[in-house]
Amino acid sequence: MSAISVGQAVVLGVVEGVTEFLPVSSTGHLKITEGLMNIPVDDKSVVGFSAVIQVGAIAAVLVYFFKDIKRIVSAWFRGLTNKEERYHHDYKFAWWVIYATIPIVLVGLAAKPLIDGALGSLWVVGASLIVGSGVMWCADQMGRHKRGEDDTSFKDAMLVGCSQILALLFPGFSRSGATMSTALVLDLDRVAATRLSFFLGIPALTGAGIYELKDALGAGVGAAPLAVGTIVSFVVAYGSIAWLLKFVAKHSFNAFVIYRIVIGLAVFGLLATGTVNA
Repeated sequence: MSAISVGQAVVLGVVEGVTEFLPVSSTGHLKITEGLMNIPVDDKSVVGFSAVIQVGAIAAVLVYFFKDIKRIVSAWFRGLTNKEERYHHDYKFAWWVIYATIPIVLVGLAAKPLIDGALGSLWVVGASLIVGSGVMWCADQMGRHKRGEDDTSFKDAMLVGCSQILALLFPGFSRSGATMSTALVLDLDRVAATRLSFFLGIPALTGAGIYELKDALGAGVGAAPLAVGTIVSFVVAYGSIAWLLKFVAKHSFNAFVIYRIVIGLAVFGLLATGTVNA
């Protein structure tokens, strides 16, 4: 039997789609949900399943930002053969995304045993949710929100890209939360910080999903649950992206900070009472 049923895949797909790009930790929410459904969070196939359905959410980014991505990729290809095009911001930005992805790939491969094991504990998730909320609140207060997307630099991309490592090592910290917080500290406005987080997540999350596919299929998750979870995450993530961009244009991140603290404390409560297994 599959380690995850089609019905459970639907639930996890919804959770992934809603939380992947919100700064609340999709990995943390998936692990919490898996724990509540008595799915072993440290099972190799379950870890693989979680990574694979992220591809559905990434596909939603590709569709939602298709015009932007097409413009950036086109500029990159033109710049490979045309020296003048290399001064264009889109050409430079494409390279920055590539360079900024390298650190998380290297750390992910080196630390995979820890990430799949001890660091995947729900105790780590709960603590990371709370600590990450403090980081996000401080970043939102410190940032001057004066720089737009066209003002981003190579330094911005590398610092924001490297911040993804925090979420990789500490599930619950949130990749979106880490990248957005770093961008806010660098004085990008909230919309620019959010969009930069989206673009930097494309290669990292796509690569992780492809890398984990063999483990998910080979270790106990059937093709049907994987397909259903991925499709559901795509549909839900598309709506989540549209909502988030409208929200951050007019609001601070305080609502997410409060939510993360509440969920983090709830995780500790569930663990302490034995309702879920770490």
